[in-house]
Amino acid sequence: MKDRENLWLRPEQPARGPRLSFSRAELAGAAVAIADAEGLEALSMRRLAAELDARPMAIYSYVTGKDEVIELMVDAVTAEYLAPAGGTAGDWRSQLRGLAERSRTALHRHPWLAPLAGGRQAASPNRIRLVEQVLGILDGLGLSMDEMLTVMVTLLSFIHGFVQTELADSEALRRTGLDLKQWMTLQVPYIRTVIDSGDYPMFTRMTTEAGRSLTSFDERWEYGLERLLDSVQANIPPQ
Repeated sequence: MKDRENLWLRPEQPARGPRLSFSRAELAGAAVAIADAEGLEALSMRRLAAELDARPMAIYSYVTGKDEVIELMVDAVTAEYLAPAGGTAGDWRSQLRGLAERSRTALHRHPWLAPLAGGRQAASPNRIRLVEQVLGILDGLGLSMDEMLTVMVTLLSFIHGFVQTELADSEALRRTGLDLKQWMTLQVPYIRTVIDSGDYPMFTRMTTEAGRSLTSFDERWEYGLERLLDSVQANIPPQ
């Protein structure tokens, strides 16, 4: 542990010897392209070197291994969460909504990221920019720093969890060939036996009353995001 040097403290170019032939950004871009097209499991140091037209050992001049490649990838894609320069106008609610929409779009563009985004995240340039932007949006609302951090974590948890559900449904469709309606049709015979038992009145009520609204992912996203923002609004101290 004590001998492990932080990736972001290492100079991109060595102090001595020949200059490296590509940048960290180019390395991250090549790795992201592989993962976007074929999944994270397709990424290897050898494959990455081939994409960069380099020797496999050359990659180790930039990173110590695949974990650091992934760290570069996550940081690169996190840039897509950020508001563009000059794009932070509007009240706190519209700005957090913009963050949520950008993040959802990024996660769908890079589906390998969703399982990683919900876990422990290393401090990195774009992660720090993201924290700076979100806290800047919330600053001035009368919330403590711990409350602002909790709002940020809760919002990101909603985004990442929701998109993972969307991606899991897409994967189920790919794997089975059945869309949601077809899949639900297969469940009907068993569900009828559950209803006929009389033991689950709320479940039975769900089968007769649900499905009239909030049935698409987009509708549920809007509803969930609005309720989350409502909860933040309700806890802002009177000015």
